[in-house]
This record gives sequence, C-alpha cells and structure tokens, in this order.
Amino acid sequence: MMNANPTLLRMKYGRIVERFANLVNLPLEDALSFFYGSKTYELISQGISDMHCLSDFYLADELMMEYEKEKNKQKNNGQV
Repeated sequence: MMNANPTLLRMKYGRIVERFANLVNLPLEDALSFFYGSKTYELISQGISDMHCLSDFYLADELMMEYEKEKNKQKNNGQV
C-alpha cells in the first residue's frame, strides 16, 4: 500500500499531464483524458513498483510512449 499524500499526488498528476500535453502537442483536456485512462495512471495510482516516486519527466515520457503505441495501434487497425 502506498503512503503518498493524496494532495501531493494530485499535484504530481497535474505536472505529468502538463508535460505530456506539451510533448505530444495535445490540448490539456485531451491529455488529461488520456492520462486517466492510461496504464501509467493505473500503476501510479495503485502504488505499483513505487511509480509515484519516479520523476515527473520520466512518467510523462512513459505516458508519451504509451500514447504513441496506442496511436500506432489505432492507425494499424484502421488499415486492416
């Protein structure tokens, strides 16, 4: 069970989403929507492997890779 302060965790989410939005050039609302449906969010929020302790930059990069993978998956499904 993770012992992260809920307020600090929400602030961390905000920083991650903001950086992610800038990395992939998405509006904040779209970035937030993707974040809350992502595997990255699930792992952070559940305290898996203490992911909430990793840097905001690292987690935003992880989210970006997840986003790119999802985009490529949707693109490939559209071509089949």
